[in-house]
Amino acid sequence: MVGTKARFSTAKSLSGVLALALGLGGCSTLNSVNDSIAKAIAPSSIPAGQEGSVSGFLGGVVADEPQAALAGRAVLSAGGTAADAVTAMGFTLAVTLPSRAGLGSSGACLAYDPRPTGPGGGLPEAILFPATAPANPGRADRPAAVPMFARGLFALQARYGKRPVETLIAPAEQKARFGVPISRALVRDLAVVAGPLSADPGASAAFFANGAPLGEGATLLQPELGSTLSQLRVAGVGDLYQGIMAKRLEDSMAAVGGGLAVSDLRNDLPRVASAFYIPGPGGDIISLFPAPEAGGVAAAAAGQVLLQNGANLEGAKQRAISAAAAFQRGGVTPEELLKTPFPDAKLGPLPASTTFGAVDQNGGAVMCAVSMGNLFGTGRVAPGTGILMGASPANKAQPLLSVVMLTNSNAHTFHGMSGGSGQDGAPVAAVGGLLDGLYGRMPATPPEPGRANVLVCPGYLPTNNKSCAFSTDPRGFGLATGSN
Repeated sequence: MVGTKARFSTAKSLSGVLALALGLGGCSTLNSVNDSIAKAIAPSSIPAGQEGSVSGFLGGVVADEPQAALAGRAVLSAGGTAADAVTAMGFTLAVTLPSRAGLGSSGACLAYDPRPTGPGGGLPEAILFPATAPANPGRADRPAAVPMFARGLFALQARYGKRPVETLIAPAEQKARFGVPISRALVRDLAVVAGPLSADPGASAAFFANGAPLGEGATLLQPELGSTLSQLRVAGVGDLYQGIMAKRLEDSMAAVGGGLAVSDLRNDLPRVASAFYIPGPGGDIISLFPAPEAGGVAAAAAGQVLLQNGANLEGAKQRAISAAAAFQRGGVTPEELLKTPFPDAKLGPLPASTTFGAVDQNGGAVMCAVSMGNLFGTGRVAPGTGILMGASPANKAQPLLSVVMLTNSNAHTFHGMSGGSGQDGAPVAAVGGLLDGLYGRMPATPPEPGRANVLVCPGYLPTNNKSCAFSTDPRGFGLATGSN
């Protein structure tokens, strides 16, 4: 890891790039670097595809909840890709941190396969599964968003994974069905909304005992959610959107006031899109979320400030907020917005979110940012499913989902990525976390209320896996783990 002084000299060299060059630079063909890449796989008596069958450098994972991070590491240890690991982490979070990443949530991921013949042609792509409102919510008192989480993870894994998806769902199913110790992260979220959440029978059964919120370490049992995950594993994710589970979810809306129909579930699809690219020095490419996610342009705007003055955190936050507000008003592209001045603006209260990511031994990488649209979404569990419904975007401000990824287009290697959360502090957290990880300190500690999850390889991956470092924000309760 290089020192702080080197970090800021490097950062200054990037400032003109962010301010002036906003198109995708040319990419050279894969050179002979791949000839020197050796996978650190030692002989093992454990059969391929099982945890422990891969030794040496596995890659790394990070999440805001430890059991999810461990689920991802187990997948890497069995030879899975970063997308496989993130899929397992996502379904685990739906059990262990449903306040932010339940099956009712929505979000976006950046995914990278370094191979020129890979899904993105050697460039990062975005998998977008944003929150959408039902077409006819009727008189729902707590309108629910269309639950896009499972469909988004399935799209990611189908494009970038190699493990059977049912093996990635099964661990989460077991945790829901047989129970897990409730984490400090979930207990913290539960304390914020315990009063209104306890009024819902499904939520009360899952998260309360004798009228009081579960405490840290208590057993969290969600048998109905376990059954839903079992159905997803056996019948496929599509059953939740156009099969038996879709009809069951529609029928349950009368009890929770959600206003969701099978047609909404069937019609809303995730989308694969080119990332919002900004060329960097030495062939590096900065990738962010494209439209309609405002968090991408907000993070780029924060970067314009931080790369000129790393100490101007308040200025970076204000520019990020103003950029997001201008983008949400419409009529301007992210590229146009970052080339012209725009007035200071404000955003209303934003919902909570969470980020989680993985990088594998071959340099594949995925980082996701998701939200329930509110802590615990609508606060209501759809009867018979165990699914906490996410809050409809029709009545709620949307989160600034912020992920920044740095890759090299000449060598087709991974450099680093960071995911930011913390309401309006998310864009600064994402950019600041990446800069801290690559050119300064680890773990990264962006200003309040931001939190950063960071995976970086200053010497690039897979060419120099010994340079890699992974961290979760020390003020949170997550876990970063891997193998060097």
